[in-house]
Amino acid sequence: MPRTQPYPPGTRIGLTTTIPVEMVLAAGLAPVDLNNLFISAPGAPGRVSKAESAGFPRTVCAWVKGIYAVLQEHSEIAAVIVACQGDCSYTQALGEILEAENREVIHFKFPYPPDREQMRRELENLAARLGTDVREAVRVRERLEPLRRNLSRLDRLTWETGQVRGEENFLYLISSSDFESDPEAYELKVGEFLEEAERRPHRSRSLRLGLVGIPPIFTDLWDYLEELGAGVVFNEMPRQFSMPYPGLDLAEQYLRYTYPYDIFGRLADLEEAVRERRLDGLIHYTQSFCFRQMFDQIIRERLAVPVLTIEGDRPAPLDSRTRMRLEAFVDVLRP
Repeated sequence: MPRTQPYPPGTRIGLTTTIPVEMVLAAGLAPVDLNNLFISAPGAPGRVSKAESAGFPRTVCAWVKGIYAVLQEHSEIAAVIVACQGDCSYTQALGEILEAENREVIHFKFPYPPDREQMRRELENLAARLGTDVREAVRVRERLEPLRRNLSRLDRLTWETGQVRGEENFLYLISSSDFESDPEAYELKVGEFLEEAERRPHRSRSLRLGLVGIPPIFTDLWDYLEELGAGVVFNEMPRQFSMPYPGLDLAEQYLRYTYPYDIFGRLADLEEAVRERRLDGLIHYTQSFCFRQMFDQIIRERLAVPVLTIEGDRPAPLDSRTRMRLEAFVDVLRP
């Protein structure tokens, strides 16, 4: 049942994916991306096993199981915002399981196909559930603009000058889903990193790769690619999380965000990245048991660049077979 009283200021609100975080911040609440909370802890593999012990099938995405286990450990998270449209059916089922366990769940739907009026209604509904309004969220969006500009600057230092490594790019951009629960502290952290990065020498890459698909669950992918002499200069989904399109209103910002919608918007974004960033190849990461694996063939057919598809299941270093495939791919691309 919806709450009749507002949440106390600073209450932690879990997010199962990137949603209009401005609404959470407008309500004076602390957003927590549960994916980041899951994967950043040393015990991430054990959390997947805990969810399976609680009854989750082996053939369910490890990210969903990790989110469930994290919530069992963090009772201070008062409610969870679940994208019941625009993410996946596993997430929708997770929301129902959480509700059955008396966890408060707030549903948000990305309109499919994208529709401005429907997005406006969804934003209003989310604001009402959180005890705020869209006007206040718009003011938050305006306050976040300098931070998002800095994230775009960080991204440019990755592919234009090579002063930011691919893994650094990934970690900073992926944290923009919740700003590490504290936008002011996160903005300071980004600013300090940029000052340090801009003092580094420019670095050219003989091989320029893009990493596409959902965020990889492997723990050492970027390091291994650098060992092979290749650099990741495009992280598709983390860049989308950073909302890299300035000058849009709140509704349009989340309609332009490609993740919840059809593959064709993603393809247009990828085609632009291949051209602008002069990518030599793409690594398409797919998660075991994820429906997005079905997009692999169309990505291969539509993009005029070599594509290597790799698959991961649980949090772990790269296995030997995937390492060999990455090495062979880099060897083929090398001039």
